[in-house]
Amino acid sequence: MLFTNDNKCFIIAELSANHGHNIEIAKETIRAAKRAGADAIKLQTYTPDTITLAANTKDFRIKGTVWDGQYLYDLYKDAYLPWEWHKELFDIAKEEELVCFSSPFDKTAVDLLEGLDCPIYKIASFEITDIPLIEYVASKGKPVIISTGIADEKDIDLALETCRKVGNEEIILLKCTSAYPAKIEDANLVMIKDMAERYNVITGLSDHTLGTLVPALSVAMGAKVIEKHFIIDKSIGGPDASFSLDEKEFAEMVKSVRKAEKAMGKVEYSLTEAKIKSRAFSRSLYVVKDIKKGEVITKENVRSVRPGYGLHPKYYNKVIGKIANRTLKFGMRLDLNSIDF
Repeated sequence: MLFTNDNKCFIIAELSANHGHNIEIAKETIRAAKRAGADAIKLQTYTPDTITLAANTKDFRIKGTVWDGQYLYDLYKDAYLPWEWHKELFDIAKEEELVCFSSPFDKTAVDLLEGLDCPIYKIASFEITDIPLIEYVASKGKPVIISTGIADEKDIDLALETCRKVGNEEIILLKCTSAYPAKIEDANLVMIKDMAERYNVITGLSDHTLGTLVPALSVAMGAKVIEKHFIIDKSIGGPDASFSLDEKEFAEMVKSVRKAEKAMGKVEYSLTEAKIKSRAFSRSLYVVKDIKKGEVITKENVRSVRPGYGLHPKYYNKVIGKIANRTLKFGMRLDLNSIDF
C-alpha cells in the first residue's frame, strides 16, 4: 500500500474548489503542490446536480459555517471541478510524479474516475452515511480513505463493514473535524491512535484547522496519512480559500511533519554510537584521595563522579571497606583488579 512506506506520512494536497474556474490555475496548483512536498493531489468529482438539488428552500440553505446564507446548489456550482478537466489534471499529476485521486460523490463520478485509472478513492466526511456509494467505491478494489468528521461509532462500524463485505480491506480512516475552519481545541488527535487500535486500520488526519501545528502533532498519534486544503494563492478567493494553505505554508507543514517523523524514531534500548560517546559524561568510581597499598577503601577516598571511564557506581557499596592491593593516586579510575575482596 501507499501508506506504509516505512514510517513516512502520505501527505495529500486537497485541491477542492481552489481552482478559480480556470484550468491553468488548477494545473499550476498541482505543480505547486509538488514543489511544496506533497505526495498526492486530491480532486473532488461532482456536479451541483449529482450532489444536491436546485432548491431554494430552508432545508437547502447553509447555516453556521463560512458559507452562511448560501444555498447548497449555488455553493457547489461555484466550487465544482469540471469533469472535462479531470484527464488533463491526472496527466499533469503523473508528469509531476504525484499520486492523483479523487472524492467521488455518486456512482457516475466513480465511473468517470475508473476510466482514468484512479488509484485511491476518498469518502468525504458528509458521505460516510451514503452506504450505497461506499459499497460501489469499495467494490473497485482500490484503497478507500474515509473521513470521519460527522461520524459516530455506529457510522464507522457500518462503513467498515460495507467495505469488508465486498472484500476490500484496504481502508484508511481519517480523524476529521467538520468545521471550516476548525478550532484547534476540537482537533481531538487522540482519536487517530484509538481508531487504529479499535478498528485495526491505518489512520490519519484530514485537517481544517488554521496553520500547520495540528498536522505535525498528528504524527505523534500515529498518523500515516495527512490531508490539507491547498491553494496556490489565496487572492484567487473561492469557497475554501480561508482555511487552505498556500505553497509556502504547505511547504512549512511538510517540513514540520518530516521533522516530527524523525523525532518519533523507533523503540530502541541498545546503545547507539552517539549514546556510547555520551556515556563519557556519566558517573563512575574514581580515587579522590591517595590510597596506599593495604589501606581501606572508604567513602572519603573513593566517590562516584563524572566522567564515566571508571568502575560502574553499582559497585560502590561492594568496594567500601575492602583493601587496596596497590597504591592508588588521586584521579585514578577505580577497577576491581586493584581491590582484594
